Amino acid sequence: MSATRVNQLHTVDAQTLKQGLDRQSVTLIDVREPGEFAGEHIPGATLVALSQFDPRKIPQTEDTQLVLYCRSGNRSAIAAQKLFDAGFESVTHLSCGIGAWKEAGYTTVTNRNAPISLMRQVQIVAGSLMLTGTLLGALVSPWFLLLSGAVGAGLIFSGITDTCMLGMLLARLPYNQRSQY
Repeated sequence: MSATRVNQLHTVDAQTLKQGLDRQSVTLIDVREPGEFAGEHIPGATLVALSQFDPRKIPQTEDTQLVLYCRSGNRSAIAAQKLFDAGFESVTHLSCGIGAWKEAGYTTVTNRNAPISLMRQVQIVAGSLMLTGTLLGALVSPWFLLLSGAVGAGLIFSGITDTCMLGMLLARLPYNQRSQY
């Protein structure tokens, strides 16, 4: 009989991560998109964006713990699964993402010249589409109201699943792909 491998996704809180970074015992990987990373990231993090995630790009040393993080913990869990599929047996991620890090009062590296956050981009595009659909529905044809309804349904789906297709599409735009500004 062969042994079954059990993959374990561990979580770490911001304070424990900070201690590990201070001791230089952590390899910290940011799995957000380049534009998000350029705008703000945890000092010492290396960018390996989830949209182009390749487990072979993960820098590894035997004397450090691998820790992933994103905005909320959702994308880092997806990246962890990709690492498990590539043969990693144990992966750790930051509970509640960079928000928990900032809430704990720890500093981040910020760049005011980076593009606005993906969340704000989604809000601007979704709001513009809903306003356009409503105006066209009132002034041209009621069929344009379907545009507003479709965007609203997409936002509801995003809220329920904590994924955003519009955000994933916007992340692929050239100005969101640069990590240095």
